[in-house]
Amino acid sequence: MVKQSPGKRTIEIKPVPDPNVKVYPRSVSGLFNNWRVAFVWLTQIVFYGLCWLPWNGRQAVLFDLEQRRFYLFDLVLWPQDTIYLTILLLLSALALFLFTAVAGRLWCGYSCPQTVYTEMFLWVEKWIEGDRPQRIKLDAAPNSRDKLLKKSLKHAIWLAIALWTGITFVGYFTPIRDLLGGFASGATGPWEIFWILFYGGATYGMAGFLREHMCKYICPYAQFQFVMFDRDTLIVAYDAQRGEARGSRAKNADPKAIGLGDCIDCSICVQVCPTGIDIRDGLQLECIGCAACIDACDQVMDKMNYPRGLIRYSTENAVEQGFGRQEIIRRTWRLRPMLYLGAFLLIGGVSAWSLATRAPLKVGIEKERAALYRESDNGDIENAFRMHLTNASEQPRNFRIEVSGLPGIAISGANRASVPAAGMQEIALSVRVEPGSADAGSHPISFRISDVDNPEIHVDQKASFWMP
Repeated sequence: MVKQSPGKRTIEIKPVPDPNVKVYPRSVSGLFNNWRVAFVWLTQIVFYGLCWLPWNGRQAVLFDLEQRRFYLFDLVLWPQDTIYLTILLLLSALALFLFTAVAGRLWCGYSCPQTVYTEMFLWVEKWIEGDRPQRIKLDAAPNSRDKLLKKSLKHAIWLAIALWTGITFVGYFTPIRDLLGGFASGATGPWEIFWILFYGGATYGMAGFLREHMCKYICPYAQFQFVMFDRDTLIVAYDAQRGEARGSRAKNADPKAIGLGDCIDCSICVQVCPTGIDIRDGLQLECIGCAACIDACDQVMDKMNYPRGLIRYSTENAVEQGFGRQEIIRRTWRLRPMLYLGAFLLIGGVSAWSLATRAPLKVGIEKERAALYRESDNGDIENAFRMHLTNASEQPRNFRIEVSGLPGIAISGANRASVPAAGMQEIALSVRVEPGSADAGSHPISFRISDVDNPEIHVDQKASFWMP
């Protein structure tokens, strides 16, 4: 467990909880639970539904590894565009760092796939086996027909969800309609079957069995996220000044008169926690910021006619010094989050501008290596090139090829090329000049490849011409 004291952070060593003790999260309702449910639906509608969205006669989002093309709505990316993948990963990391510095582990509590699928599996478990007390009782009961039926039904639904998750995942690499059609015709490839079973099995294992162990022991983010925290980071915090000393009491009792704080020590905040921790022990690595304990504690405070907020989203400085909401928001604008935000906006803006202004054409030129030059029948000096044209748009295009750089230089033969939509074309070019046009050796030349219908779309590519 990690605790902070004014001016510095200290580590308090406590006995490690037994990882073999199963956590049975109790059902809870409230504002933050509604937000978690909303994010589960939102993320899964996007994940399960996006691969079915048609776009320009194909799947809207498709990573076609076989053809080496990535489709993102109107955007077509090729292997040469891997820089954009690198930038996307960098932006994701910066966004995660920014959210963590400002509001702790909100990603973990609301949008992390581990949290989302664990929540979905828990819904199934609660529907079939009941809430926390019923599940504990069922697991402790001897084997029976009723227990076997409930467990079998639960695992069957879990496996169905996991399998469909695996199919959907592979459906972003093999068109989902073709993938399902392949099952019917027996044409599904071995790699597709492997990844369906692998991803589905990982979902089944992590959401059904590992659960809180992923967050507490396996996830690397959980192990280093505290380095991005400071005393003004928004976290799930227990107000010890208000809550201590803990103790049970009658509903109409005055806690101050009997020397108690507002915490009635009901342990409901522990029972609803998906990782099984006690938030009253302070800031802890295992806390995923899901706020289930806030909803649970607020309900208890309502029943006791105490003010809400004994457990709340706050900062360590705010809890200790009694800051209000405006002061907490004002302290959000500090150096570290501003650096993350500035880097995110700068890199994101430059990348967006690059994507918006890039030409829908990629060109590669290679000089034939069999001979540096040759003489044509009429005595001209010729150099041979191979040009690779990639159409990065979903419309077929016709291109005109021109060359410059030496007096009288010209392309011998056809100077047009047609490239299909989101396709590639390789052509052989012969470039000639008259003898004596330049000194012996290598000379820089330039090719311009322009769209016949829209000359503003063009690419200039440099090359070298060899003279004898």
